[in-house]
Amino acid sequence: MYKKILLPTDGSGYADQEIDRVTRLINEDGEIIILSVAPKLSTSAFQRRKDIEQMNKTFFEEAEDAVEQMKMKFPNNYNIKTIVKCGFPAETITRTAKEEDAELIVISASGKSGIHQFVIGSVAEKVLKLSEIDVLLVHNK
Repeated sequence: MYKKILLPTDGSGYADQEIDRVTRLINEDGEIIILSVAPKLSTSAFQRRKDIEQMNKTFFEEAEDAVEQMKMKFPNNYNIKTIVKCGFPAETITRTAKEEDAELIVISASGKSGIHQFVIGSVAEKVLKLSEIDVLLVHNK
């Protein structure tokens, strides 16, 4: 049983299987940390600053919605913390796991990209390579 589990989400809809794994692995008094990472675009010569700022705001709002949607799927008796950050997903996930002293990362094998269930998504693959703690890769059915 784990005391702290990091559960990254991109809002892709594979939450039920991930939640099932987390609820079976968390200590009775443990903490579940739901994380969503919003990409952050930077301006270039071909894009208006106002447009980029609006897109970044939209990405952040979508990430906030993703963690809240995931949180609502858990029964009320779980200790849940939600975090939204901007950055590159795999790096931000592994860094947050370290910062939060998580003991396990539970991540979906594929996310929004719709990659076939037998192929590991690029974010999940990078988390597996970068993580210094255990990673549970949930294959979606």
